[in-house]
Amino acid sequence: MSTRHSGALEAIDRILNRGGDADEVLRAVVATLRERGGFDWAGIAFVDGDGLLLGPQAGQLQGEPAAFPVSFGGAKVAELRVSPAPAGPEETAFVERVALIVSPHCLVGWDTGGEAWEP
Repeated sequence: MSTRHSGALEAIDRILNRGGDADEVLRAVVATLRERGGFDWAGIAFVDGDGLLLGPQAGQLQGEPAAFPVSFGGAKVAELRVSPAPAGPEETAFVERVALIVSPHCLVGWDTGGEAWEP
């Protein structure tokens, strides 16, 4: 993994470890992808019924972003989107890793049946 991506991943790990409100955490993650990950734009779209609803985003979107599924418990709960598309397998692996580690924070609107949920 490149130094840039290692630094961005470390910053995202710190954000996740700090915790807090899911919206604040995800806003900080997309800002970090924009500022330190080498992307012009980053955003997270949440599953909403049969579609996706764009949530936190950072930067200026130009063109169609690349989308990476965010899954939790085997179900797709969101998409991590970046623009421009990753340039090669190393950058793709970096974005896939971020999509994996943010998944517990993307459970917006999940019906827990009245049970408290802990990430």
